[in-house]
Amino acid sequence: MNSERIVTVTGATGRQGGAVVRHLLSDGWRVRALTRSPQRQAARDLAALGAEVVQADMADRGSLVEPFRGAYGLYSVQNPMISGVDEITQGRNVADVARDAGVHHVVYGSTGVGVPGTGVGWWESKLAVQAHMEELGLPLTVLRPTAFMELMTDRSFFPAVSTWHLMPKLIGADRPLPWISVDDLGAVAALAFAGPDRFIGADLKLAAETLSIAECRGIWRDVRGRPPRGFPMPVRMFERFVGKDLPTMWRWLRTGDVNADVAGTHEILPNVSTVREWLIRQPSTKRGRRGRRSQSRPRPA
Repeated sequence: MNSERIVTVTGATGRQGGAVVRHLLSDGWRVRALTRSPQRQAARDLAALGAEVVQADMADRGSLVEPFRGAYGLYSVQNPMISGVDEITQGRNVADVARDAGVHHVVYGSTGVGVPGTGVGWWESKLAVQAHMEELGLPLTVLRPTAFMELMTDRSFFPAVSTWHLMPKLIGADRPLPWISVDDLGAVAALAFAGPDRFIGADLKLAAETLSIAECRGIWRDVRGRPPRGFPMPVRMFERFVGKDLPTMWRWLRTGDVNADVAGTHEILPNVSTVREWLIRQPSTKRGRRGRRSQSRPRPA
């Protein structure tokens, strides 16, 4: 029974990890939620849902030993925006400890097209981590999304600059992209753990649908009654804040073949959300100019 089995989730307070934790708990699994900062509100929220929040650092192999002990499953994800080149070290540490602990099923949160030579740094680093897992003989499922729908709304992705300005500029406004929500990726991960005979050995190129930025902009206008706001920024300035991997990836996507499996994703998760369905559920951030200004400036006494 799920309630008697433990799944350890790395990066549990991030978007992917948090979604996986929530779906696993909903399905009755015991979950160890790993984070470097258990005092964060996101960690406390997971604990309130029933997760066992454990402090650990993927860069410190020793800190992973106890949280992996006795675990049936592992969800492994590393954030290259935080870890950078250390993503490979972190991913290998996680894989090594999982092998030593005898974990029965590893689900790996990857991305990209699954082939080397793209020149996209974090696609290449994730391939290196996957190769190490395979060399160790871990029972592995790979989840490979491309574009998260949260890119359109999540402030930490700088959507006004990235999704609504630089992405269409570098990719092409009419170039189709594969989209899936983070929550649906979490649902697929939970299904993978529940069906090891079906999913071990699978490399899943996940997408709810393929739409261009121009089509997403049109859906946004239909749902919210106005177009999304963009903010012009030169590519070089953007790279100073986030590095070169994102623009490199967007340039690759202008002509590269992603080959996402929309039909396969719908077969796995029949209720997977389209962009329109997902956006309708998101809280509106619509505010007038006066409302925004009043929050950024103190009112006169």
